[in-house]
Amino acid sequence: MGNRYVARVLKQVNNSKGITISSKAMAIVNSFVNDIFERVAVEAASVARNNKVKTVSSRAMQTAVRLALPGDLAKHAMAEGTKALASFAK
Repeated sequence: MGNRYVARVLKQVNNSKGITISSKAMAIVNSFVNDIFERVAVEAASVARNNKVKTVSSRAMQTAVRLALPGDLAKHAMAEGTKALASFAK
């Protein structure tokens, strides 16, 4: 999906520390991100289907995140998603 994006985030988080990530570790992180993306996408499609609509809404995505991710991870994902939507809308 995006090794480039994982590397950018790592650089933003650890910019001054000079921490790098090996290609094997990058492949593992990329696989993890793709797996989570697929789980949320499948869940969102299921929610949309249950609501008898053809378009996945932001509400359906929120529900999918709550269903696909456990506890605190879902809470943090919801907060980051809301923040991203707010900055996108500007």
